[in-house]
Parts: sequence; C-alpha cells; structure tokens
Amino acid sequence: MSTVVITGGTRGLGLGLARALVERGHQVMVCGTDPERVRAAGEMAMVADVTDRDQLHELWEAAAGRYGRVDVWINNAGVSQVREPVWRLPAEQARRVAEVNLLGVLNGCAVAVSGMAEQGGGHVWNMEGLGSDGRVVPGLGVYGATKRAVTYLTSALAKEVPEGVSAGLLSPGMVVTDLLTYGYSDDERARAARILSILADRVETVAPWLAERVISRARNGAHVRWLTPRKIAWRFATARFTRRDVLIG
Repeated sequence: MSTVVITGGTRGLGLGLARALVERGHQVMVCGTDPERVRAAGEMAMVADVTDRDQLHELWEAAAGRYGRVDVWINNAGVSQVREPVWRLPAEQARRVAEVNLLGVLNGCAVAVSGMAEQGGGHVWNMEGLGSDGRVVPGLGVYGATKRAVTYLTSALAKEVPEGVSAGLLSPGMVVTDLLTYGYSDDERARAARILSILADRVETVAPWLAERVISRARNGAHVRWLTPRKIAWRFATARFTRRDVLIG
C-alpha cells in the first residue's frame, strides 16, 4: 500500500485517478481550489492552490501527518485557454495558464522532493499534455508552451533529485474532460469531433491503467504513455471499421 498525493484531484482525470488508486488499496490525498468540489471529494481532499507553495507545503504536511509519509506525488493540476493566438489572449488568462501549469508544477516538485529527501525516498510524477512533444497547435500556444516546459523541467529534475528520490512523466493522451474540450467554438468542436472520436478516451478507461503504473513504474526518468504512436496509427487505420462510443462534451 502506497500513499499518493494528487494536485488538481477533485475533478477530471485527477479525481478518476484518485478513485482508481483507492480502489486498489492505496491511501490518497488530493487538492483543488473549488471548495464545493473539495467537499464532494470527501475526506481525502483539501483546498490548496498550486500557485502558492505554502499551500502545497500544507498539503504535504496533511498527507504525511495522516499517513506517516508520501510515497508518490502527482503534479496533475492544470488549466487550458480559449483558442486564441498568443497576441490576442487576454493577459490575465495567459498569466493563469502559465502560473498553474508551470509554476504550479515547479512548486509541487520543490515541496515533494524536499519532503521525500527528508523522509528517505519517494517519486514525483509530472503530467504531460498537448505541446509536450513539440507539436504546435495554433490557438493553444501558451498552453502548449507550458507543457513543453514541464517536459524539460522533469528531465532536468530527474538529473537533480537526491538519492532515493525519483521523477518521471505521465502522458495520458486525450482524455475527455472539460480541460480537453475547453475553449472550442461550436464550429471548432464540430471539426474536432472526428479526431477526438478516434483518439480520445474516457476518464474511466485511462485512470485505472495509469493507477497501476504510477506505483509499479515509479523509477527515475520513467515515461509512461497511454496513447503511443503505435496505438495512434492503429486507431486511424481501423477508424473506418470501428465505432468508438466516446462522449465529447
């Protein structure tokens, strides 16, 4: 049995992952910024904003105080943007995306690695997303830049961690949550529907698969991918003959 902390774990993939881990007998603590969602998640949840390092320290202390230690920390919290060019994206939204997706991960890494070094070990997972592999999608420049930066940050972290501590990347692919579908106009959503129907997956499909691997694959430099190039090629090759019932909001 392991103790796992998940930021942004009161909704979407984070919540699905938390539930899948609990079902497998692990102890889980999650955080979110919406008090109502935190209450709905139950005793395993607390309010914490990843852009505030002091609040993440409190999250660590709460989990370690309750369970004795933290074995795995997952920096999952993230926000998306409206689909606009960088030069038209409102400054406040650009700042929020950069702060949550990059500064939030940086804060989580700092808190978790420090705590794990003191307790004698542990593993940090950072969550990849669109842009992590260098692919550019017009209208998602700020979001993609933060995810590209997270991939670099994690590679650097894996070379910097103290003895007994490790870091790696989780790549969940296209998971049908409000993060994936955020910011589409009706026309854009219609154009994207076919691609999403081929490549996207539900939380309840991806979360159990990830839950097994965040524990079993927790080693330095690990890179866990759900939607591999081989799987992508197979799905496109069989798309004409396969109906995938994926809900797209």
